[in-house]
Amino acid sequence: MPSNPRPLRKLKAGLDATADYDLWLAPFDKKSQASWAADCAEHVLIHFESIHPDDERPRKAIEAARRWARGETNMMPARAAAVATHAAARDSDHPAAIAAARAAGHAAATAHSIRHARGTAAYAIVSAMNAARAEDRDAAGKAEREWQLDHLPLRDRSAPISPELPLAKP
Repeated sequence: MPSNPRPLRKLKAGLDATADYDLWLAPFDKKSQASWAADCAEHVLIHFESIHPDDERPRKAIEAARRWARGETNMMPARAAAVATHAAARDSDHPAAIAAARAAGHAAATAHSIRHARGTAAYAIVSAMNAARAEDRDAAGKAEREWQLDHLPLRDRSAPISPELPLAKP
């Protein structure tokens, strides 16, 4: 991964890019949102696993989110996986890896509160932006947003989406 002299350390870019997600996510129940959040987190998991190949906490959090969404477990194991993966984020010093771990933690935490689904998407955007070269960050954030919206469950593909929401400047 390229070195980034000014990584995005704040969630603002992700929150700005997902400002309209409450509208997009509203039709879906909590389990559908948790499943989608797990997909979003897995999409950027490479940014964590390439830096910390022996740390399975974020992958386990994604698996916990999926198990909860399928009704195979209750909220408590998913919540415990979320807490563990946020610890993995704190153990890292690489911005793209930190944001990818946070995305995984929020995916698992969706079992606790539906609001974490948007947090997953926001952190995934920040991870993608931090993994990109400085001059490619905006394009990486917009591409991640477009991927996320394209992977909403049963989204009406004829409905227009706007990948052009402003991304926060570092």
